[in-house]
Amino acid sequence: MDDVIQPIEPLIAETAIHRDIAVIDVGSNSVRLVHFRVEGRALWPIFNEKVMAGLGRGVRETGRLHAEGRDIALRALKRFQRLLDAKGVRERHVVATAAVRNAVDGRAFVAEAAELTGLDIRILSGEDEARLSAMGVLTGIPDARGVMGDLGGSSLELTPIADGSVGEGKTFELGPQAVLSGDAFDSAAAQAVIDERLTEGGVLTGQGGTFYAVGGAWRAMAQLAFARFDHPLHVVHQFELSAAEALELARLATRLSAASLTGVPGLSSRRVTTLPYAALLLRRVIRHGGFGRVVFSAYGVREGVLAEGLPPDLLATDPLIAGAETMARPSSPSPDFGRALAAWIAPAMREVETAFDPVRDRVLQEAGARLTDLGARFHPDHRAELARDTVLYAPFAGVTHAERAFLAAALHYRYAGRRSELEPHAEFALLSEVQHNVAQMMGCALRLGAKLSGRAPRLLDRFTLTVSPAEVRLAVDESVRDLYVERSLSLLDNLARAIGREGRAEYV
Repeated sequence: MDDVIQPIEPLIAETAIHRDIAVIDVGSNSVRLVHFRVEGRALWPIFNEKVMAGLGRGVRETGRLHAEGRDIALRALKRFQRLLDAKGVRERHVVATAAVRNAVDGRAFVAEAAELTGLDIRILSGEDEARLSAMGVLTGIPDARGVMGDLGGSSLELTPIADGSVGEGKTFELGPQAVLSGDAFDSAAAQAVIDERLTEGGVLTGQGGTFYAVGGAWRAMAQLAFARFDHPLHVVHQFELSAAEALELARLATRLSAASLTGVPGLSSRRVTTLPYAALLLRRVIRHGGFGRVVFSAYGVREGVLAEGLPPDLLATDPLIAGAETMARPSSPSPDFGRALAAWIAPAMREVETAFDPVRDRVLQEAGARLTDLGARFHPDHRAELARDTVLYAPFAGVTHAERAFLAAALHYRYAGRRSELEPHAEFALLSEVQHNVAQMMGCALRLGAKLSGRAPRLLDRFTLTVSPAEVRLAVDESVRDLYVERSLSLLDNLARAIGREGRAEYV
């Protein structure tokens, strides 16, 4: 079984002192500031503000940035500079994309912004934007394999990604501001432009696989999908649709009225006007690429800009494990206990059914063990539900929706233990019966380890948990006989019942 365990070790990084880094993205539609707290491999967006400037409106016709949008963008940049000064955030990265690089007065805008705010704006080439957006996707979904597509107001970037590497990306003038004319949406005319430009690019060759959708317009489509398919977990990152579902959704988005779209929960009124075009573009991308599924990514160019400055060996570690550790560490009475607990449950977890695949199961065990004290500072009457919901909706990277539900279920059982309490929550329908059983066993094992040792790592190795086809056995070292109490016996029985076995304890 060592071959199952070994791949996990390089994915675990030491906890690092945090860094505060700001990324400002001057786009065709908006100017956005994200203040990240970087703790090892964990990237936490702790402040996020967007100003809808519309810099790119009319650039195609006039060649110049929109006059009113230009003023709004400069005011936004000044505000962001003042905020960052007040927060003491000195590490700042400011990038501008299609609107600024395509406008004849783009460089003049950058110079004026520098004089007004002191911010040094880097104008990204189309190739740079494609590369950084793809790096952002890999930062949030390390095992991504397929083609990344980042749709902005003026352009679409397409980049192949696989095995943690970024291929040669291309930029296309396929943002709504570059294709649409006036207020009316002419689907046939837009499709003709889309098909012509996509064919010229040579990136989409009908090879199939996964398309990773990035950008606000496609994130809005994810919100529509939650409603259309009654998806229980409203988290955009790593939400996925089959190609058939995505095509159905795209057809729906092009047919619904603006009034109907405005009523969709989570869908901004600003996105309603461009959603039909974004849906049409997604449909044509799927057709040209022959993709089998669509995965939505909340990570894109801003995270790519951030990742560009991080050490490669740090980026090679697992973001979910890092996120779990940094989230729970401040509330944990023994901050290193989670790591010890992960090692303690590993031998027993290897002997039960696979929930996802062996390597992913180990990642989830490492993350779950680090989260075991997440509820330490919550009120005892609400620890189970608060820990569960925190895991479901935390801004973790590198975790699918089913894996989120698995971890949330495990944390529920770590604090409560009753399956009936999860039945009203539709999120857990994302799990198969086997996955739910393994999550229950893992949660009960976390609870048992914490109970036996009092969260003291040096006491854990006095207890050994093993699983055989008939039973779950807890071996208690004679030196800690007095630590094994009646409550521990009931926890062992709960653990064993979760996987249809008998619990047995013995002194050795």
